[in-house]
Amino acid sequence: MLNGMLDLPWWGTLIAALIFTHITIVSVTIFLHRTQAHRAIEVHPLVSHFFRFWLWLTTSMVTKQWVAIHRKHHAKCETEQDPHSPIVLGINTVLWTGAELYRKEGDKQETLDAYGHNTPDDWLENNLYSGRTNKLGIALMLVINLILFGPIGLTVWAVQMAWIPFWAAGIINGAGHYVGYRNFEVSDASTNLVPWGIIIGGEELHNNHHAFGSSAKFSVKWWEFDIGWMYIQILSFFGLAKVKKRAPKPILDGSKLTLDKDAVMALVTNRFQVMSNYARQVMKRVYKEEVRRTEDGVLRVQLKKVRKLLVRDNFLMDISAQEKLATALSQHQALDTVYEFRQRLEAIWQKTTDSQEQLLAALQEWCSQAEASGIKSLQEFSQSLKNYSLQPQMV
Repeated sequence: MLNGMLDLPWWGTLIAALIFTHITIVSVTIFLHRTQAHRAIEVHPLVSHFFRFWLWLTTSMVTKQWVAIHRKHHAKCETEQDPHSPIVLGINTVLWTGAELYRKEGDKQETLDAYGHNTPDDWLENNLYSGRTNKLGIALMLVINLILFGPIGLTVWAVQMAWIPFWAAGIINGAGHYVGYRNFEVSDASTNLVPWGIIIGGEELHNNHHAFGSSAKFSVKWWEFDIGWMYIQILSFFGLAKVKKRAPKPILDGSKLTLDKDAVMALVTNRFQVMSNYARQVMKRVYKEEVRRTEDGVLRVQLKKVRKLLVRDNFLMDISAQEKLATALSQHQALDTVYEFRQRLEAIWQKTTDSQEQLLAALQEWCSQAEASGIKSLQEFSQSLKNYSLQPQMV
């Protein structure tokens, strides 16, 4: 038959193609990414084997290679060792040749040895899904499409072959470190492309993922949607998946009056939310007040140009941006003060080798000086840090 076994109208073939590509996206985000790379969930062996088989049919990607490359990306993000950083390699290179970058990195045995541990190593993986037979799957997919859809099946197959290289290797790895919004000022350029992660299975929420790499759920704000998380919940309901890790949620105990070790550990655990709160509760308020107070039109324009730079890491700013920020801060004392306190608080989180006592002393000093600053929003924020706790308040 000219239209294949299914004999679908053009729109039916289009819907079928979209369903096929969506299943591939779901396989990547749930199996390769959240299950294998980050161990955020466990899935039932039947589900795992389905995902592996489908990825073999539609991408020919080898699990160990994908996982190793992704783990290295997190470990070496935005450095010359990052396999696909648009900050280092350029946005056009990653956007349009992302799949080639994957293949190049996947051929490096040292990458596989260092980052590819605990991935499937059974008979199917070694004798079918990898090696000489890993391309057999996409050839079989072509035959299946021709049988189901007729000659137009070739187009369906071509779309399937381009889907992951474009959306995952290109858009997520490229645009996801170049444009979009940021909930958290992590030490890389990751962004959330849009707040509704549907087309790429939730991977659109890339900044959230980099903040909480081992979380099974990528959405953080109430208005964000992660369709991958929705599927995980469905699988969990039927006993086919088990969530192991999620992003921490701050626990606040209003009865606490002093900054103690419990608060320190809670603050370290929730440091990305803490810094996000600082940007909103302190930096934003002081910035607005400085804009309101500034009568000089030129200075006001200059101040508005550096709004986003106030919470941006220096390594993400070029020399021109750093100079603009330094000039603005020199002209607005209150803003300069809260910016300095932000830098100092950020530095405390970097003291990973310090003991709890040392971290407590550093935070106590920070809070003491913040409360003596005379800046109301900074004082209120400092007071709020004492409420953080690892355990919920007992009633």
